[in-house]
Amino acid sequence: MKSITEIAAEIVAREGGYVRDPDDPGGPTKHGVTLGTMQRLGQDLTGDGEVDEMDLRALGPEQAAQIFLRHYYDGPGIDRLPASIQASVFDMYVNAGGNAVVILQRLLGDMGQRVVVDGIIGPQTIAAAELAEASAPGHFADAYGIARRNYYYRIADARPSSRKYANTRAGTKGGWIRRSEEFISPRFHLSPAEHRKRVAKWV
Repeated sequence: MKSITEIAAEIVAREGGYVRDPDDPGGPTKHGVTLGTMQRLGQDLTGDGEVDEMDLRALGPEQAAQIFLRHYYDGPGIDRLPASIQASVFDMYVNAGGNAVVILQRLLGDMGQRVVVDGIIGPQTIAAAELAEASAPGHFADAYGIARRNYYYRIADARPSSRKYANTRAGTKGGWIRRSEEFISPRFHLSPAEHRKRVAKWV
């Protein structure tokens, strides 16, 4: 099993370098860290007394990984969830913040567990996740990954400017979908035809 440090490094690599995409509501990012996050954490890397885009540009991959480990893994308590879903929830938390936990809590509800959907990993969510893992060993991580994939499709359904993240110009799976399927067993990956059918109404 990969260490959480290795998983953080993979997330940084997956996120890529500096990006300023006008369609991204998160604003400019580097290695997946937004300028807003840098400002919230007071990451004045240039030492000029303010946190701005120059600090974001100065961010290195190891610094980004440490931010993720401290504030997106340890901070929300992902380490207290069943090991099988930690990597996927961590990756999703970096990508979507507390929605990663909301997706999990809704999935737990669908699996018959009683849990409040509040985006917080507390004792109730931990206990429910452990019960879900015990009731569906070997399948819980797939179920969460599929729920992630569905979340991305729904976002793109509602926000046309985000469809390029779920579907390429060639009609193949976009980065969001490929990202979610990295955490799903191959037998549950959508075929190219199934993906095209899912996004057909966007054309």
